[in-house]
Amino acid sequence: MGMTDPSRRKALRAQYEQTRPEAAVYRIVNNQNGRILLGSTPNLASVRNKLEFAKATSVYSVLGPRLTKDVAAFGIEAFSLDVLEVLETTPEMTPAQVLADLATLEELWREQLDPALLY
Repeated sequence: MGMTDPSRRKALRAQYEQTRPEAAVYRIVNNQNGRILLGSTPNLASVRNKLEFAKATSVYSVLGPRLTKDVAAFGIEAFSLDVLEVLETTPEMTPAQVLADLATLEELWREQLDPALLY
């Protein structure tokens, strides 16, 4: 049996196509000084994985250059991930539509935040 079974392959492919990545607006918060890195992503799991990878391996460059100085000063444990809003996507949406909608949502969130606290 295994992976060569055509019905099993078909079921796995259908399951893959139905489980779209979670698109969201998020913030990474420095809990020591209150500063925020606001972002959006078509794949929230990848952001979670990067933060977990950074915590597990002490390789902080995966979080981007804007956080490097504060990670060095406060340690990676000072940072947490907050999901601000999940974008409802449909199979009909193109990747470009998802990105455009995420950019709009991120801008709406950015308007609510104190610019002095943003990385």
